[in-house]
Formats: sequence, structure tokens, C-alpha cells
Amino acid sequence: MRPPKTRPGDTIALVAPAGPVPPDLVEKALPVLRGWGVDVHVGECVRATSTGYLSASDEARAAEFTRAWLDPGVTCVLAARGGYGSQRMLDLLDWTALKAAGSKTFAGSSDVTALHRAVNVHLGLETLFSPMPATTLFDAVAAEHLRLSLFEPESVRLIASPTASPLVPGTATGTLTGGNLALLTSGLGGPEQGTGRDALVLLEDVTESPYRIDRMLTQLLRSGWLDGVRGFVLGSWKSCGDPEAVRALMFDRLGPLGVPIAWDFGVGHVPASPTIPLGARATLDADAGTLLTLP
Repeated sequence: MRPPKTRPGDTIALVAPAGPVPPDLVEKALPVLRGWGVDVHVGECVRATSTGYLSASDEARAAEFTRAWLDPGVTCVLAARGGYGSQRMLDLLDWTALKAAGSKTFAGSSDVTALHRAVNVHLGLETLFSPMPATTLFDAVAAEHLRLSLFEPESVRLIASPTASPLVPGTATGTLTGGNLALLTSGLGGPEQGTGRDALVLLEDVTESPYRIDRMLTQLLRSGWLDGVRGFVLGSWKSCGDPEAVRALMFDRLGPLGVPIAWDFGVGHVPASPTIPLGARATLDADAGTLLTLP
């Protein structure tokens, strides 16, 4: 199900389901978000002072997310940043109550991939794999694409990447899924595992060595999660070693599947990253470097 569009006067709830949020980046982002004509409710965990790698306790982060989702005035729940921790709170959420609250948009990326999988699977909703406000990558281009994805999704149905090239040429149509490779792999065996069958799988990561990327891809392959996949949208691999080595690795592990693969689509931990609607049906043209979301 595609959530309704965000409209002027709606409320966006900013939450911190993973790591601690830099206060200066929150303050820098708030005028941008409010400039969209919406109210912004900043969650308690976003403002929390933490010296660890979590913004707050699992219980507090789960409660913040739940309050935001159950608030009838909120139409979009937006993760302030990633880091680590989203997966830890999944079992503390009452998915039956969240589903009864109706559809709304969830957006974020990186570690938040765990919540994307959960919302897709438990609530049956499309979500937005998007740049996050309290990060250095929330630049003007990224922010505008997220705004359009929320308010005018029909205007960004076609995403054309200026950096993409075909690792394996061709076109394919499927349901967009995936996100951060490490989180997708660590979710195997959990209730949100899902499957890549009949899907266009988005993969990206940051600061992972090529051998670790190899290990995660091999795990996805051996688990059967990639059986029946339709194609791949490979995003950014910032600080993952020699880009050509990563490219060769992707061809070695994913090329034998014989499906279209777009390399370096510019999604993930890079400036000007576009927002990708996970759960939506789309057509990938690896040769043209385009992704077209279907109505």
C-alpha cells in the first residue's frame, strides 16, 4: 500500500531509532523541514544526551517511534540519522496497534533499513529510503528530492542517475526492496526477513572491506534470499576500498544470476542521494541508469 501524500499543514515526526543525534545538525535541518510548510515534532530521543552508541534505551526508542506512529496528526515518521540500533527495538513494537493506526510514511536509510523491512512486512506499506536530516549528507539536492517524494511523488517517478553504468545490461521490472547490505544480511532469520524473489534489490554500504562485502553477498546467496531476484540497483560504497575492486566483486558474486545490474547509482552515503520508494513496483534500465516507479 502506498501511503497518502504529505500536505502543507501536516506534521512530520522526527525520531532517533538508532544512534545519538548531533544537536547542531538537528538545528540546521529544522528550518529546512519547516520550510516545507509542515509542523515538525522532535522526539525525546532526538534531543537525548547520550555518550554511547545508542540515542537512548531500546524501550525509549521504541516508545518514541510508537508515539509518533499512533499520533493521528503525524503523516510522516522520519529518522533523524542512522548509526546502529534500529534492529534492537523491533521486538518491542506492537505491530498490530501500529497497523490499526492506519497508513503513513516512514523515511530514513542506512541502519534504518531494519525498520524499512519491518514496516514493509508487518504493515504492508511502501517506505522511503531517504537521506536523513541530522547528517552531513542532507544537502539541498537530497532534501529537495525527499520533499518531492513526500509531497509530489508523481514528479519523481523517474530517477535518472548521472553516475550509473551497466554492470550487467538490460531492463527488469520488480518490487523495490533492500537497502543497507549489512542490515539486510543481519536480518536473515528474523521475522522481517522477507525475500528478494521478483524484486529489484537496492544495495549500498559504507566503511566495509571488500572481503566483508563478499561475505555478506555470499550469505544472501547461500540463504536463498536472492533466488528469483529480477535486478540490482547498486548504490554507493563509500570508504569500502578501491571502487574498481568492489565493482569486480559485485560482478563476480551477482553477475552469474544473469539479471540486470546498475552500478554506482548514487544512492546511500553520498551527497545528492535520491529517495527510493521501497515496496513500490519499478522498472530498472541498467543501460540508461534509470529507475521508473510504476503507478
